[in-house]
Parts: sequence; C-alpha cells; structure tokens
Amino acid sequence: MPTTVVVAPDSFKGSITAAEAAAALAEGWAAVEADAAFVLRPMADGGEGTVDAFAAAVPGAQRIPVTVAGPAGAPVDTAWLLLPDGTAVVDLASTSGIELVGELRPWDADTTGFGQAIAAALDHGVTRLVLGIGSSASTDGGIGLLAALGARFTDAAGAPVARGASGLCDVVDADLSGLRRAPDVLVLSDVTNPLTGPRGAAAVFGPQKGLTDAVDIARVDRALLRLAELVGLDPELPGAGAAGGVGAALVRWGAELAPGAAEVARLIGLADAIGTADVVATGEGSYDGQSGDGKVPSFVAAAAADAGVRAAVVAGRITADADTSLFAASVSLTELAGSAEASQADPARWLREAGAELARRFRA
Repeated sequence: MPTTVVVAPDSFKGSITAAEAAAALAEGWAAVEADAAFVLRPMADGGEGTVDAFAAAVPGAQRIPVTVAGPAGAPVDTAWLLLPDGTAVVDLASTSGIELVGELRPWDADTTGFGQAIAAALDHGVTRLVLGIGSSASTDGGIGLLAALGARFTDAAGAPVARGASGLCDVVDADLSGLRRAPDVLVLSDVTNPLTGPRGAAAVFGPQKGLTDAVDIARVDRALLRLAELVGLDPELPGAGAAGGVGAALVRWGAELAPGAAEVARLIGLADAIGTADVVATGEGSYDGQSGDGKVPSFVAAAAADAGVRAAVVAGRITADADTSLFAASVSLTELAGSAEASQADPARWLREAGAELARRFRA
C-alpha cells in the first residue's frame, strides 16, 4: 500500500521558504518511492513564511500586492493574503523583517511597513486579521506600526519622533485618539517574553538586531517602559516583548496573542492531515536546543505522536544539544552537503536529497 507522507516544515530562514522546502522534500522522496502520496502543509510559527503557509494550505487564498516602507525606509514590494472568509493574513517578516535590511540598523529600523500593510488590508474591508510578528528588524516598541494606523508619538517639542528605537527614546506623549478601530485581530508569535526587564525586548532580542552596548540596551528598555506607561499597558504581559515590542503595541490596539505554531496548525488543518498519514516530515534551518520551545518541528512531532504517526526532521544543521528523541529519523543538510556553505548555496537540491534519504530509511 502506498505511503502517505505529510510534509510540514518551517522555512529555512534566509535560505528557502516553507512551501519550497516542502515541495523539495516531497520531490526527493518520490524519486525513491514513486507511488507515495504527499500532503503538503508548509508551516510557520508567526515569523518568515506565515503568509506562504496559509497560501499553500487554504484553497482560494489570494495574494494582494502592496508596496510599503521597509524597515530601513526603502520601498518594499510585498503582499498580504486574503482568505475566502474575509480574513487577512499579514506578516511582519515580509514588510518590516530583518531579512529586508542589508545590515543591522538598531536605531532607525522600524515597523511602519507592517502597519501600512495592515492598513491596506483594513482599507480592503477585511473582517479579521491574522498577524505573524516574527523576524523583526527593530526595537521600536511598535510605534511605527501604530503611527501607520493613526497614532501620534511626539517629543518634548511636540514634533513627531524619528523612526525606530531612536524615536522611541524621544517619545514623551502618545496620542492614540486617531488610531483606526481594530477588527478581530489574532497575533501569532512563539515569544512569551515581557516588554521590559532582563527578559524583555531590548535585553533579549535587541542584540540580534544590532543593539549590543549595555548602556544602549538599558536606554531602550527605559523607553519601552515609558511607552507602556503612556499607553496604559502592563509591561510584564507575556508576549509583549515579541518583535521588539510589537506584541505590546498590538495588544494595546485590541489584539489577542496566540502561540504561533499551534494556531497556524489549527488554521491550516494540520491535525486532520496527520490523521491520514503514515509518516510526517518536518524541519527548519537550525534544529538546536531551543527548538523544543514552541518551534515548528517540536510542535509537529508532538502532533504526530498524539496521532500515533512516525515523524522525521530535516534541518540545515542539527546541533549537539538538539533533542531528536521525538523523531524516528533526522537528517542534517550540512552533513549531506559536506558543509553549511554548500547546503545553503543550493538548499532545494539538498532537501531533495534529504527527502530521498528519508524514503530509504522508512522503506527499510
């Protein structure tokens, strides 16, 4: 009887999208087992690839092009996704994401483009928003996106503040009276960090965006706390620190925060797909010691275990501290290709090789 394989990877960040990765894995598997049946369910946890995951899984989904101000201010041609039920899916990664900047810009990168894409969806008349907020380039507390939705942030002279963390540090007044009314808004994120403090946006995620000096981190942390006081938000709220404070900004707008991988899985019908499968293949760019904390591979593996289905993981690299005990098989593209550089140069090729290797292992 033919094997039914559900292929549900995350994107391999900066290398290949989840949809492309799923297709390559299936192609490689089919080269070994020609009569295998595949159900492609590319996944996301709210970061890069969130729009692509919904586009691949929801029949009738339509990409709506939009041009926004990218994280560094230059125009970015991107798209949001319109679902048949009137829901819009918008992700920060494709509008204000770190992959859109050539070099880290800790002070002037911001989230204006994300807000502009949300505003474009609202102008279209959508009734619900699903927002992915991973892969942010900035620590602006979400003031860029809120300003794009009608808020006004001013300095001691009453002038609008500059972009990014630099402007955030100058905010002395926040006027939210012009903020557009929020529809039903669900925010997808795998981050539970508060807005401020040692586990906050500046301390934990600021260095990933170029904010490395301890004095600067403390300065931005104080600015985030002041912003929370100005807009009336609990800085200790779990998830408020996601995407440099975007989590906090969206909660203040009226959104609900939800675990990214679990919610994407629910919305694309992953559990139903796994229920028909013999094997589930998942993956991501780096499977490491942190991958068990709400990341896509561990979530997919747990779902497969609940259904009594064998699972496999493919990753660009699998580190020594990674827990692979949830999987019946694991494949590292770095090991297949001989080096990280080789695997990254042609990820589709090595994902096809990985798919073929999994087919051989599960057929044995």
